This record gives sequence, C-alpha cells and structure tokens, in this order.
Amino acid sequence: MTQSAPPASLPKLLVVEDDAGLQAQLKWAYEDFEVFVAGDRASALALLRSEAPDVVTLDLGLPPDPDGTSEGFAVLDEIMALKPDTKVVVASGHGARDSALQAIARGAYDFYQKPVDIDTLGLIVRRALHLHRLEEENRRLAGKVEKDEKVLGRLITAAPEMVRVARTIERVANTSVSVMLLGASGTGKELLARGLHESSGRARGAFVAINCAAIPENLLESELFGHEKGAFTGAIKTTPGKIEQAAGGTLFLDEVGDIPLQLQVKLLRFLQERVIERVGSRQSIPVDTRIVCATHQDLEAMIADGRFREDLYYRLAEIVVRIPSLAERSGDPTLLAKAFLTRYAQEMNPRVRGFSADALAAIDAWHWPGNVRELENRVKRAAIMADEKLVSAADLDLADPDAHVTGALNLKAAREQADRKVIRHALARSEGNISSTAKMLGISRPTLYDLLKQYDLQS
Repeated sequence: MTQSAPPASLPKLLVVEDDAGLQAQLKWAYEDFEVFVAGDRASALALLRSEAPDVVTLDLGLPPDPDGTSEGFAVLDEIMALKPDTKVVVASGHGARDSALQAIARGAYDFYQKPVDIDTLGLIVRRALHLHRLEEENRRLAGKVEKDEKVLGRLITAAPEMVRVARTIERVANTSVSVMLLGASGTGKELLARGLHESSGRARGAFVAINCAAIPENLLESELFGHEKGAFTGAIKTTPGKIEQAAGGTLFLDEVGDIPLQLQVKLLRFLQERVIERVGSRQSIPVDTRIVCATHQDLEAMIADGRFREDLYYRLAEIVVRIPSLAERSGDPTLLAKAFLTRYAQEMNPRVRGFSADALAAIDAWHWPGNVRELENRVKRAAIMADEKLVSAADLDLADPDAHVTGALNLKAAREQADRKVIRHALARSEGNISSTAKMLGISRPTLYDLLKQYDLQS
C-alpha cells in the first residue's frame, strides 16, 4: 500500500546514515518532520538537490570509508557548497573531539558523538530547525523590505505612525507651500525632505541641503545667498549661494532654528518677494526655489524669547509635519535593523546572515534615544565585529531590555499598551501573516482577529 504523503507544511529532515537499523530508528523518531533517508554520498546529494531539507543529520562514517571520516566530510563540504543555509548535525564515533572541531570549522551546526541517544539528538535537531527558520525569516523580511515596505522614495517603514507622515508629505508634494519638519535628531528629517522633493513636480531640479548649525554665523549668509567677487577677503570669484543652486528644485534648510536674527530678515524677504541679493551686490535676482526646513528645537519657545521671528516662522511653517521618534514607530526598529544588516553585511562581513533571538528581543525593547541614526550605527558596528553568523545582543552593545521600564502606571492601560506593542512586533516579524503571527503569540487566529479589532490594528 502506498504511504500517503506528509503535509507540505512539515519541515524536512535528511538522515544520512548507512546503518539500516539506525536509519529506521531515526526515520520514525521524527513524526513532526518529513524525513528522507540516504545511505551514501550520491543519494544524499540527490535528495539535497531535490528536497532542499532544512536540517541534515550526517554520519561521518559512510561507504566506501565506513571506518573513517573522509567520505562524511566530503558530503559535509558539498552540502555547504550547494545549500549553505542548511543546518547539518554531524554524528561520529571516530576521534570525537577532533572530528567535532573539524566539522564545526567546515560549517556544521553541531556535533553529536555515537552511540546515538534519540532524545538528545532530537533536541539538537529541533534547535537547529528553530535557528534555520529564524535565519529564513530574516532573509524573507529583508527581501520584503526591498519590495513592499518602502514609501516616499527611500523611506522604509511599516509603522502606521510613519505611514501617516509619508502620506501627508505626498499630499503636499505637488503644491508650492513651505513645509517644516519637526522631530528629534536622527529621525530622518533629510530623508523625508528628499522624498518630498522626489515626489513633487520639481524632482528634475536640484535638491540642495544645508545644515544651518554647521556653518559659522559669518559665513552662513554667503552660503545661502552667494557673493560677488571681492565682497570680502577670500572672495576671489562670484559664487552663487545655495538658494540659487536650488533654482527649479528644493532647498532643505536643516536646523533652521540656528539662523541668526539678522539673517532671518533676509530670508524672510526672499520668501515674500522670491528675489535675492548676493553679498557685495545690490542687484536683485529672481529665484524659483521651494523651501523645506527642519529643526529639533522648539521654535514657538524661541519666538517667545525673541530668538526667532514670528513672521518668518509662519512663512516657513505653512505645513508642519511632526516626525515620531523611532521608539514610537511600531515594528520599525526590527524592520530597519534587518535592512541595515543586509546592506552592511554584504559590504563588510558576508558571513553574517541575520540576528539571533536575543538580538531581536533587545532591538524590540530598546528605547532608541538616538533614533534611526543610533540604530544604523549599532547595526553597522555589529556587522563588522560579529564573530558568528547571527548578530547577538552583545554585538549590538544593548543592555538588558528589562532594565528600561516605560508605560502607564494604570494596570489596565499598561496591559493594553503591552498587548499592542507585542502584537505589532509579531506582525512585523511575520510580515503581516495572520497564521504566523497567531502561532508566534501562542493564540488562535480568531483570538488574534478579536485583538486586532479591539485595538484597531491592521495586519
């Protein structure tokens, strides 16, 4: 009688073993796997190609060298060459310690010394499967980022808080209004400004950015408005300023709150009349440039203190967009971390494949005071310094996530806040797949649907 095929959803295990009795014992020990059995190198590699197993248990003593390890190591080398993501658990009774070290050096996941204890080997196999699935999830989510999670040009997000920001910017992109971006340092203000420019009718023009806080006060006027030859010592030629360079395009004024009061008057005149005068000249030059500005400062408080002109504020802030911190973007820390790791691992350390479970937990729990810039720096450093295939929490230099406690003191509110956060993180990790999310949370699909409805969350 033909045996019915196992469910397609079962993970695949390849048992490479030449002992017929042990073959049968191992085959029936893994009811939650789809098990394939091979007794030699040729059949093992054929099954590797056709079935692409998640985990392989490999006996090093295979024919034609059943008393040695050469044939087993040859199979291991070919598995690593053909399917390097496969987790291989090597078993041998020959020179156990030396064989273990050599197997791990060649890419095996773990080593087990014969005689085989089925229960212990089963634990190792299931741990290997868990790691394989975690790495597979990392790769899939990184690919998902490239295809589906980009909005407003190069902005990567799945957080509803940031999607609303992006949609607001897209709506105003094709208007002529001035836009002010407010947010903490490292939240991506320049990235959003570029996205606005690229979504507008000015996309073919130049995008010119200037950090007003990084230029000395006595040079900022010349940088913005340009200067004529001989206007001051060192002005050896006529030079257009940033406003002229952005003609037909967009000028991004970062840290606009640092513009000195005297220069604020000249910028206000440009916004009102759309003409400039270079330093050392009285000739008015008409310039069609859109202004987008950003700051992390409280401009309203600066107005009250007399440090920022109110009339200039209202010219610059026709549309105000407030950018949430990274900690306020549900699911984005994990999403961005995986995108950054994909980029930097390819450039600097190709052996790194993803994040360990403790690293993902630490990323989810950390409060990210430095926002996206801090996250990118930590991931970049970890990609360079990591010794293993998976980046750990220690590689990211993240403290115990339990040390950071936030949230409401009201117990019911705290529970709801925790539920929302956990559900959003699970949705981010499973790419919105309801079944995977429910399994990850340890609840049924109907229960998850009820929670999504209760907390007004979307998959």
